[in-house]
Amino acid sequence: MIKLGVNSVLFKEFDFATAARHIALSGYDGVEISAIQGMCEHLHLARWQEQAAELRTIAQDNGLSFLSMELGSIKDEQRLLTAFEAAAEIGIPIVNIGPGGKTGVEEDVQRSIEQLQRMSEKAEALGVTLCVKAHIGQAIHDTPTTLRAMSEVSSSAFGIDMDPSHIYRANENPEEALPAVISRVKHVHIRDCKGREQGPGPIELQACGRGDINLFAYCKAMVDNGYDGPVVLEVIGAKPEHSLAQISIITAETYGYLNACLKQLGAR
Repeated sequence: MIKLGVNSVLFKEFDFATAARHIALSGYDGVEISAIQGMCEHLHLARWQEQAAELRTIAQDNGLSFLSMELGSIKDEQRLLTAFEAAAEIGIPIVNIGPGGKTGVEEDVQRSIEQLQRMSEKAEALGVTLCVKAHIGQAIHDTPTTLRAMSEVSSSAFGIDMDPSHIYRANENPEEALPAVISRVKHVHIRDCKGREQGPGPIELQACGRGDINLFAYCKAMVDNGYDGPVVLEVIGAKPEHSLAQISIITAETYGYLNACLKQLGAR
């Protein structure tokens, strides 16, 4: 059965214990811990050993499992290696990264794919899966570039993080794009958006069901194609002026939407 989770980056203005409590209260199965440098570091990789026991306790006390970790860019390979070590020790099965580089630059595509091959082999040695998603503006940014990465990265520890909002903003329909890449999809970041503009929009409109993406059709495509990995709400752009109530409403509203969709489809 598909597990639902929330990336703790939505709770970037609050500590991890607060995030975990409100994610659990909203009904989720698990959490993706944010280790995104410069944005939200609920997991500080420079001192992860000091945090490991506390983080495990917080998750357990709230009945949550660690579904994944988000790191951000692939640029710093040493930091990514540290992330693999932390994930293996804490019990986090998946590390999610962005591909880096710029759209339309062939050298960046080649560099990103070479890094993904090299680093997924490192992940495999530690029993961790490395996932990358198509990201607007970066080297791997749509289904064709995703398929290229899939064809050239051979490690079994490599997977695709299929985020429908980036695919939608790349002028594709995610429910139609998913079957082409499903064989390597091991994680799904999910959020909604209004229109196909460059950015994801205000946090309120990233709640699933508030935007223009046909997320029910996307959920159906996941189920029809046998996907049974984590589906994690990733909302970015929370600011200090957003209250805990506002953040929690987005969290709970999305759970209700996704849980209802997946129950209707027999996947919950």
